Amino acid sequence: MGGRRWLWCILVVSLLLFISLEAAIAEGEGGKGNNGGDHGDGGKGSNDQGQNTNDQGQNNNDQGENNNGQGQNHNNNNGNNNDHNGKNGGDGNDNSGKNGGQGSDNSGRGGGRNGDKNKGPPPPPSYPPPSLTPPSKLPPSQPPSLPLPPSQTPPSIPPPSNSPPSFPPPSQSPPSTSPPSTGDSTDYYEVSPTERTGQERFFCTATSACFWKILTCPSECPSRKPKDNKNKGCFVDCSSKCEASCKWRKPQCDGFGSLCYDPRFVGGDGMMFYFHGSKGSDFAIVSDDDLQINAHFIGTRPEGRTRDFTWVQALSIMFDTHTLVLAAKRVSRWDDKVDALIAKWDNEMINIPTDGEAEWKINTGNRVVVVERTDDHNTFRATVSGLVQVDVRVTPIGEQENKVHNYQIPSDDAFAHLETQFKFFKLSDSVEGVLGKSYQPGFVGPAKMGVAMPLMGGEDKYQTPSLTSPLCKLCRFQRPSISMVTAI
Repeated sequence: MGGRRWLWCILVVSLLLFISLEAAIAEGEGGKGNNGGDHGDGGKGSNDQGQNTNDQGQNNNDQGENNNGQGQNHNNNNGNNNDHNGKNGGDGNDNSGKNGGQGSDNSGRGGGRNGDKNKGPPPPPSYPPPSLTPPSKLPPSQPPSLPLPPSQTPPSIPPPSNSPPSFPPPSQSPPSTSPPSTGDSTDYYEVSPTERTGQERFFCTATSACFWKILTCPSECPSRKPKDNKNKGCFVDCSSKCEASCKWRKPQCDGFGSLCYDPRFVGGDGMMFYFHGSKGSDFAIVSDDDLQINAHFIGTRPEGRTRDFTWVQALSIMFDTHTLVLAAKRVSRWDDKVDALIAKWDNEMINIPTDGEAEWKINTGNRVVVVERTDDHNTFRATVSGLVQVDVRVTPIGEQENKVHNYQIPSDDAFAHLETQFKFFKLSDSVEGVLGKSYQPGFVGPAKMGVAMPLMGGEDKYQTPSLTSPLCKLCRFQRPSISMVTAI
């Protein structure tokens, strides 16, 4: 009997413990169901509903946002409820529902805030909603990953709705039907002239405000090359100026790229400077990959002076395997009606006619070279297509000028020299030369500004052995072989 009593006691105690344990479990599950119903995935209180229909931590509001529009629960900004362990909301009877109560953090995690059909105990006291300013801790392009059971594959989370749409950048190039352009003022094609007046017209292709516009020469100068060389010609500018105007076809000694007087330069940066050189010497004015221009200096040194008075007497334009020379002849007495300007092509004298087109032209296969008169005598324009245009005029040292500057030139020499202005069509950023380096981007000249005669040095860097030699310490131009030029 004693053994049976002990057995009954053990059974009763076990039953009481089991009932107490069941009651405790039931009470705990009810509390968790309440938290999940208000703040998690919609009260997931069973194994079958350990996770609600929002597999991505989102409920019926597509971005996992709550009723205040911020995707956060009513307890704090991190979406954690009152259980303080960061895993609230609809755990059910196993661990598969831990992501329910994680609240939205601006990326759509943890929806489940539209109410729950599993009604638990009364909800906890409500707290003031957080600030309406959306947090910005996570970039829109990287949504946070949701903690899921190992058996589940991570869901694909759509990007936030407030992400700005991406559009392809606008094309910066002109339409594919347009010809290639370098943005130069001379990027144009000649089209048919006006019917009644015959004024020349040009179709601009420069990448500027003038792109695809047609410019018409003014009636005062209807063509680029006037019939009378002494008249102005039409100058077409397809750069941002976008205009056709009348201009003299002669060097302007105050313009960009000019070389005049004793010798005075105006650089590509617009700054004026002097370069004395020395009489009887040759210097590289421009030296680049495809072009070199040398100048031959003449001069005199009066008694008592420490330097020469110098002027430019000749220019050589070297490109590919060719050389064009423009030079002033030595004359004892000056006559405006007698030509003192000569031209040579590859060391052969060429004749520039005075009638008709008044020009000499040759096509090298790679470039077209034109030498034309821009006045009846002593004024030429030489153009090498794609490289350079040179306006040149021969002028003497007059008696008045000789007296004012005290040059003391001899009576049997007029010291005929060149006044020149260059226009370059193609220079690299590394161009060199007395004038050329002023075309480098960001160039700051060593000449002292603000003085009466700002001087540019560099005689030793740019002196060449002869007028037609491309060699100097900083020269860049190298003559290609004939086979290389033929292959181009």
